[in-house]
Amino acid sequence: MAIESVNPATGETLEVYEEMTPPQTAAAVAEAHFAWKAWRTLPFADRARPMKKAAAIVRERKEEFARLMAREMGKPFKQGVAEAEKCALNCDYYAEHAQAHLAVEPVATEASKSYVAFEPLGVVLAVMPWNFPFWQVFRFAAPALMAGNTGVLKHASNVPGCALAIEKVFVDAGFPKGVFRTLLIGSKHVRSVIENPLVSAVTLTGSTPAGKAVAAQAGAVIKKTVLELGGSDPYIVLEDADLELAVTTCATSRLINSGQSCVNAKRFIVVEPLVASFTEKLVAAMKARKMGDPLADGTDIGPQARPDLRDDLHKQVRDSVAKGAKLLLGGDIPPGKGSFYPPTVLADVTKGMPAYDEELFGPVASIVKARDEAEAIRIANDSIFGLGAAVFTKDIARGERVARELEAGCTFVNALVASDPRLPFGGVKESGYGRELGTYGIKEFVNIKTVYVK
Repeated sequence: MAIESVNPATGETLEVYEEMTPPQTAAAVAEAHFAWKAWRTLPFADRARPMKKAAAIVRERKEEFARLMAREMGKPFKQGVAEAEKCALNCDYYAEHAQAHLAVEPVATEASKSYVAFEPLGVVLAVMPWNFPFWQVFRFAAPALMAGNTGVLKHASNVPGCALAIEKVFVDAGFPKGVFRTLLIGSKHVRSVIENPLVSAVTLTGSTPAGKAVAAQAGAVIKKTVLELGGSDPYIVLEDADLELAVTTCATSRLINSGQSCVNAKRFIVVEPLVASFTEKLVAAMKARKMGDPLADGTDIGPQARPDLRDDLHKQVRDSVAKGAKLLLGGDIPPGKGSFYPPTVLADVTKGMPAYDEELFGPVASIVKARDEAEAIRIANDSIFGLGAAVFTKDIARGERVARELEAGCTFVNALVASDPRLPFGGVKESGYGRELGTYGIKEFVNIKTVYVK
């Protein structure tokens, strides 16, 4: 069976790859397991050396990788460059800090010596999405490999070129053979990799249905999972907010990656005194962003990654309008080639509409009116998701208090939600469990071992 790379801006088939056979897949996993036996014993300095080299290679090839992302999934070129730079930063961070994060922790007991040690688990399977095709992989790989694990990647089937380019980074950086392998396989073969006894753990970033399937499969064979799933991030705008800051931040967050991010701002919950002015300014800000060829200078919004995703988004918009939402901007599929969808703003969004209840994975902003702060918090938490959330207010103490009341893994005050190598990232409810990044992220795939010496 073949895996195709298709340009979503033109519909052109870029390249066709042969899918790996089950024996080839099993051999790659075995190679990663064999590599782990030696890799796990290396001092941190010996793991850090190729990781720092990987960072340098990514920086050197960032424009090449940005072009690849633009062609395979439609990411605007300048955003692809920034994504590559963030991957390099992550590699450097864990090369420099992994040893401290995983240092032995002494614990005072009746023993002559007792402590907690952190030891690698083995082969980690990563099932990764197309929307940040480099960042999502390096976000898992840098801490997992620095902890002494090895990795096998099942990337989204529409970004096979990205998957192979990432593997080449690790090879060219001097990682031992098998420490990182890309598996060119379809989703139907993921179960067999999870069930392979040489695989120790699974991490997935993707949709909530995909996370539920992988969690069930891994649970059946008692394997650790970390899931970063969908989100419908609420951004609360209180009556004392800096309106210009709020509008600019909200528009930027909503349109990052052409609106295709689990942690984009999606629901804008605005208290009544500011609804009219916020709405007017948000429409203007969204309208000002340029949609077009992701490789062209000045493009802010590229195509949606696949035609079916664009069509599903459009249906959610039309269904919301049919249920009473007011369409203020966009909402029409443009003529011509490519899976484009324009910046769209929906107002008067209420419970029972897809724009309120579901994740809209594209450049669509949903404005929800709230009477006051208490109702804004209630609406924000009225979701099956809990990935990120933000609040805008000039009263910093108030903002921090509201942030603590929001049911999300990441809450920001007067800033857009974003991941950072130094801070843990992940969600609650149907946005998943476990954490990536920071100290907590590198400790997800280790054996937290108690050692007690009498």
